[in-house]
Amino acid sequence: MSSSSRPLTRREFIGQASCAGVGSTALMSTLITLRLANSLAAQSTGTGGDYRALVCLFLAGGNDSFNMLVPTTSGEYEAYAKVRGNLAIAKETLLSITPGNLGGRTLGIHPSMTEVRDLFTTGRLAFVSNVGSLVRPTTLADVKAGRNLPLSLYSHADQIKQWQTCIPDQRTAIGWGGRAADIIRSLNGPSLVSMNISLSGQNVFLTGQQAFTYSVGSSGATALSGYSPTATNNLTATRSKGVQNLVDQSYRNLLEQTYADSTRDAIDSYYDFSAAVGTSTLTTPIPTGNSLANNLAMIARIIAANGRLGARRQIFFVQLGGWDHHDEVVENQLTMLRTVSQAVGFFNAALNETGYADRVTLFTASDFGRTLTSNGNGSDHAWGGNHLVMGGAVGGGKVYGDAAAGHYPDLQNLAAIDTGQGRLIPGVSVDEYARDLLTWFGVTAGDMDYVLPAFSSRFGGRPSLGLFSSPATAPTTPSTPTPPTTPSTPSTPSAPSTPSSGGGGGGGAASPLFLGALGALALARLRQKRQERLNAEQAAKPQT
Repeated sequence: MSSSSRPLTRREFIGQASCAGVGSTALMSTLITLRLANSLAAQSTGTGGDYRALVCLFLAGGNDSFNMLVPTTSGEYEAYAKVRGNLAIAKETLLSITPGNLGGRTLGIHPSMTEVRDLFTTGRLAFVSNVGSLVRPTTLADVKAGRNLPLSLYSHADQIKQWQTCIPDQRTAIGWGGRAADIIRSLNGPSLVSMNISLSGQNVFLTGQQAFTYSVGSSGATALSGYSPTATNNLTATRSKGVQNLVDQSYRNLLEQTYADSTRDAIDSYYDFSAAVGTSTLTTPIPTGNSLANNLAMIARIIAANGRLGARRQIFFVQLGGWDHHDEVVENQLTMLRTVSQAVGFFNAALNETGYADRVTLFTASDFGRTLTSNGNGSDHAWGGNHLVMGGAVGGGKVYGDAAAGHYPDLQNLAAIDTGQGRLIPGVSVDEYARDLLTWFGVTAGDMDYVLPAFSSRFGGRPSLGLFSSPATAPTTPSTPTPPTTPSTPSTPSAPSTPSSGGGGGGGAASPLFLGALGALALARLRQKRQERLNAEQAAKPQT
């Protein structure tokens, strides 16, 4: 059959329908940043009011968060100023708040974060204090004896992974956002676009046993370089036809077939995503020169397009780097915390515009906190730190933390939690922080052991932080996947290294390694298919 008389393929149909909006300009390759969305369990469900999304804002490098949220009560500020020395923020410049649950204690937000202060005072934002990676509740005696400590404490790479996996005593590359998607994803309708979407490339947080990450940039998804199914340029048309012929063939070799399937699905995903999000626009002005706000704008547009993507649940990841301030921490935070505050304020306004403010929760994470003491002009790697949570469902205007310690550490009395140089033992584990977020998101108590494998045995006796006024009314979820034995790391991307500045995901420059990245995806899918075969063979064996 000639190409002129044969029926259009699905890919060609989508390409012709949306090409006018996409254009024929050769965009950068998606294949280094897009991983195939796993086949969904095809429950045809509408979105309606049940939609919910989590947005993880990762501050890579280790934010000095005790200058983001400062004690100002008489006696406590003096203790803060003494331990911080030349890193202390002047009391009169701080943005004063009186949290509703601290019994009259007052705090100050960094002077660059006016939008965050306004969201806090209007009940749209809360803080969670002294959070960090914990193997189990830990005392100073445990630290001195070397008991129950996270692997490679104070190491960027290990602490990033532990924040993103909630497994602090094993090295794994399966994230708690990915495990949540393993559980929740079949609530979404059929789609080539995964419910896990990154604006900062591949990461451990969104990687599941079955769920994959779909990576886009602040301008949207990016197409296979040099490919356009409706090209009129002879060279592009020839190249595109060659790509179509390659991916439409059947291959006897399983790796070759998986590679072709992955390429075809990545191309289709681009058109599906672009068609869904292309009509989603915002009128809320984006802060000028704010790359984080640009990324959050794309997330807001994707959220507004959730119905066209068939999504009732989505998880997003965006990273802003450059927080490893061993030097000039005070100067750097003036601009960087302003960037965060303006972006978060913008995101709240954009969600209000689209009508999703009550269905989306943004939360921060970071490698670790930093020393309270100065190293001369900066601070060094530490442990517990402060974080913010923003959304219409959040119980805002409060600071949540270890209730027995007054939620926010008393810097006048640190002897029991200071391991040296103002490195504070966390009062709240990452697991506890994640548990509140996941419960609101719709993960049931019965499925929590899969998503947070260590929680019930190590922190199960601790009450909820109470971050939300009410959790999700969760629809029936699929059966829980069998938790793996200690997951290995080679086939999954490692945690991102600490960049010097914030960056987007798939909108970057083309990489000559995109075929290698696709090959890694094909290998991952090949392993999955082989495991499925082994499972089927095992099930077929006669029982003894």
